Amino acid sequence: MGKTTPLKPGPARDVADHLTAAGPDHPWTGARFTASWNSRTPLEPDLVAPALVAEISVDVSQDHGVWRHPLRYERLRLGVDEADVPPFGET
Repeated sequence: MGKTTPLKPGPARDVADHLTAAGPDHPWTGARFTASWNSRTPLEPDLVAPALVAEISVDVSQDHGVWRHPLRYERLRLGVDEADVPPFGET
């Protein structure tokens, strides 16, 4: 799990155009999210169906399994199905 840096308006619209609301069996239902590392104020996320594949770039540094630096969104990969992408760490 990770979060990206804020998306610029164009990419944000592109991603938003392809999102669909999550069903009750979403894998992150009940998970807690905060705005920053030191924040204790929880966010109220709108969960979406985990059906999009996005290309990201990331610094591989981790602390206890959590990315040390935010991920950078590159682009949607609309021609790729999520079933075609191996789970992280299995490549």
